[in-house]
Amino acid sequence: MLTVNLICVGKLKEKYLLAAVGEYTKRLGAFCRLVITEVAETAIPKEPSGAEITAALRSEYAKMEIPPRSAVCALCIEGKQLSSEELAIWLESLATSGVSQVTFIIGGSNGLSAELKSRADHRLSMSKMTFPHHLARVMLLEQIYRAYMINAGTRYHK
Repeated sequence: MLTVNLICVGKLKEKYLLAAVGEYTKRLGAFCRLVITEVAETAIPKEPSGAEITAALRSEYAKMEIPPRSAVCALCIEGKQLSSEELAIWLESLATSGVSQVTFIIGGSNGLSAELKSRADHRLSMSKMTFPHHLARVMLLEQIYRAYMINAGTRYHK
């Protein structure tokens, strides 16, 4: 069974998002071991300089404990956009190639450090549109669940 790690910058507080994460966590329990880790977002001034943002992103990356031998997928705007079917194929290929863990990383409101992106094995973009990073967590969990449903041949994905 594949372990799916989700490292997220920032803590979920909104009840509706917590409920959605809880629902997909429950659903995914039948298909994978899901581990969600929240990393505190580094405080920056209201009008930060580029150097302050870079330092904050590096600080957030330093707090992340990425499991060794895990395939790492950074969610970022310059990542590759995949269809739900393509994500399903990719997750299945990881599992069948002997990879036991995949780690998805969702940055905070300022994104991810350049160092983390270059360290990642894969970069994934959810859309050309911009979404709040807390909503991206729910969207990613739904897509991972959908991928498992596609691979199981269910009617969830129509």
